[in-house]
Amino acid sequence: MIGLVRLELFYFERVRIAMNSPDSPAAPKPASAATQAAQKLVLEELPFSDQGDFEQARRGFIAPVPDGLVKNERGAAMWDLQAYEFLGPAAAPDRVNPSLWRMARLNMNNGLFKVCHRVYQLRGLDLANMTIIEGDSGLIVIDPMTTAEVARAGLELYYAHRPKKPVVCVIYSHSHVDHYGGVMGVTSTDAVAQGKVAVIAPDQFMEELSGENVLAGNAMMRRAQFQFGGLLAKGPRGQVDAGLGKVTARGRVTLIAPTQVIIAATESHNIDGVEMVFQLAPDSEAPAEMHMFLPQFGVLNMAENTTRHLHNFIPLRGAVVRDPRIWSRHISDAMALFGGQTEILIGQHHWPTWGQGEVRAFLEKQRDLYKYLHDQTVRLINHGLTAAEIAETLELPPGLDREWTVRGYYGSVSHNAKAVYQRYLSWYDANPASLNPLPRREAGRKTVEYMGGAEALLRRARADFAAGEYRWVAQVLSHLVFAEPENLAGRALLADAFEQLGYQAESATWRNAYLYGAQELRHGLARLPARHMLSPDMLAALTSEALFDFMAVRLNGAKAAGLHWKINWHLTDRDENLVMNLQNCTLTHVVGQAADDAVASVRANWDLLVALNVRRTSVAEAVAAGDLEIDGDIAVVERLFTMLDDFEMMFDVVAPSLAQADKGAE
Repeated sequence: MIGLVRLELFYFERVRIAMNSPDSPAAPKPASAATQAAQKLVLEELPFSDQGDFEQARRGFIAPVPDGLVKNERGAAMWDLQAYEFLGPAAAPDRVNPSLWRMARLNMNNGLFKVCHRVYQLRGLDLANMTIIEGDSGLIVIDPMTTAEVARAGLELYYAHRPKKPVVCVIYSHSHVDHYGGVMGVTSTDAVAQGKVAVIAPDQFMEELSGENVLAGNAMMRRAQFQFGGLLAKGPRGQVDAGLGKVTARGRVTLIAPTQVIIAATESHNIDGVEMVFQLAPDSEAPAEMHMFLPQFGVLNMAENTTRHLHNFIPLRGAVVRDPRIWSRHISDAMALFGGQTEILIGQHHWPTWGQGEVRAFLEKQRDLYKYLHDQTVRLINHGLTAAEIAETLELPPGLDREWTVRGYYGSVSHNAKAVYQRYLSWYDANPASLNPLPRREAGRKTVEYMGGAEALLRRARADFAAGEYRWVAQVLSHLVFAEPENLAGRALLADAFEQLGYQAESATWRNAYLYGAQELRHGLARLPARHMLSPDMLAALTSEALFDFMAVRLNGAKAAGLHWKINWHLTDRDENLVMNLQNCTLTHVVGQAADDAVASVRANWDLLVALNVRRTSVAEAVAAGDLEIDGDIAVVERLFTMLDDFEMMFDVVAPSLAQADKGAE
């Protein structure tokens, strides 16, 4: 991790120098006249005089994150709020949408906060909050953030102001990494194994975590660079926020498997003297998610199903499409179950809502927001509109359109409408012209040819840019840079178009995506050091089936052509048996069996299997060390791991790299 941090700092420094050199062709450009006009319109349309959220976000404040920094043991910054000091002024610079600037300033509230008697939150140490409930003998920690370093810092900040009770329970509200990845910062695998700490999660937590974060994890991490802007320099010309919070923390992502799973629709448990009522909310913001109600304190925790903005139906990093109809229903059910007893509403992002009437009004808006976008999108689907046409047509209704709590800082009406379309009708718009389009490179070449060549295309694009037609300029120049990756004028103008679109965006994720796209066009890909595709600490907590599924998606089918064999696996520390079958260039497995016709039988503990998968050791080294026992054909087991792909995270997104372009031309 330290190597990654150092290389990121080098990359940031290179970008910073370019940003502060106005003569550099890679320097950011000022806001255009069209962008300035768009920002002025936002100021006129929204109620900026309403300062209520700023008061609520500070309520219960005890102490800030010391110096705004969290460092690891080597002194590298895992969390740095000092980089956001530019957010002080209330007036937004013209390079930032004023509505997003307002949210970015609200998300600067950080540190330890008291919600009510025995309920505290750590906010602004990561993208997500960590909630701490004081039990009779110890602490109940809800969602220990993304990395162990920030979770540990959060707990230390709590201990600096509250009694130092041990952690006796960790609760994961749902299956997204910013809500479990820091668990080893607040407890340990030994403490959990010894029964000193319980770990509670919603039904299907491990299954959904494996499917979303493991199988497609490499591609999601690359796409997340655009969504969160982690490799953008912080500032009015770069990353200002991520909507849900400032940005994702750096550090060690960990996981400890649950010791208790909530299965019933609602379950009540007494945890260290605190009554907690769990309400499952599957297929909402996450496939596995749950709400929590604390009757003793009148506190309802809605996890991530109600936030201070419009959430995503599908995030830009990618995910299974969420169902806003079900999402809305879970909010409605929570209101019916707990609304009459709730005095304080909290979530695992943003700040609380106090007062029964205020809580109800907030939940009503959130409930109706998700149902409205679902229903109106489906209505327009049935009128025959395509996803792009619906996204262009749909707007928030009167009564919601001026509410700060439903603004699109994270999701957007536009891409959420497209997500609903995808959920019901797939990616295909029913026009046969869309059924089998040419890939990006081929489509780019033909488009440029049809437009009279690169120079003719650029002439027209420059004229449209001057007229403020940035969306079209980006669309057409994307064809050019894929057709002619070496066309530096095309790359530069595309970067300029992305930049103006980013400056105008109210959504933090859209801003980050546009500005990071511009940055890659100007500076090239950030060459990050090689690292594990997934955290070994996370892989160590997976089910056996999840890890074997991960091996299957890494299999390079071409390397397995013509092979057919079986391997028996006995995982000694888990006392599990699996049969792996290779046939038709496909890996499958069956749990709980052993095959008589297997070409090899392998005995290994789980940690060794993880080490083999992340290349910490090889089959030959493990056999020589006596850690791996193989009866039968050792060469087959060795060959298995040579056929598994390792994924390079920094693949091309906005344009082919020049090196790949040269290779393709050959």
